[in-house]
Amino acid sequence: MNPFLDDIFTEPEDVDPDTLANLGPLRRLAGIWQGTKGMDINPKADGPEKRKYVERIEAQPIDPQANGPQLLYGLRYHVHANAPPEAITFHDQVGYLLWEPATGLIMQTLAIPRGQSLLAGGHAKPDGSGLVVSARRGETEYGITSTTFLEHAFRTDAYELDITFNPDGSWSYISDTTLMVRGRREPFLHRDRNTLTKLAEPSPNPLLGLAKG
Repeated sequence: MNPFLDDIFTEPEDVDPDTLANLGPLRRLAGIWQGTKGMDINPKADGPEKRKYVERIEAQPIDPQANGPQLLYGLRYHVHANAPPEAITFHDQVGYLLWEPATGLIMQTLAIPRGQSLLAGGHAKPDGSGLVVSARRGETEYGITSTTFLEHAFRTDAYELDITFNPDGSWSYISDTTLMVRGRREPFLHRDRNTLTKLAEPSPNPLLGLAKG
């Protein structure tokens, strides 16, 4: 059954400009965060490599977004990680975390500067302890796109991000990427995990500042 309205053009009226007040479970992720105990498991020619990393994540509220009648609130985020003692970037990632209050849908967009992007979808955990989003290669709604080389050498078939909200206000994640590495018969589970503690509160979204002004 089609869950959508026949009117696909009319946008909602009287939209609350305060994104932070309307983020649902994503409110727990707003702000600037640091994690010092990250662990990455990635494929190498001679077998899996485990590598520790330090990570900084900034997630700031954006103005409400409308797709016709669909209303979304969200965070724009940037992830930067390095693996001490090296100062060079170990991982860099940008994207949006989006919340649809009317349905409980959570979405994540993700782009990394190695020629890969995705759109993942999911929901909050029923007990309120976190959220899970996922994407699969070949899907047209929540899918994964990669460069020709990555499709050839390290094809990404699936992605899942599992976030847990901790009682002390921190949050933890497990990010699983299922890879088919060229020359290997079995899929490789590329896993990243870390726990983030808050360094600073988020800034208000621009529209809220205008509304108060």
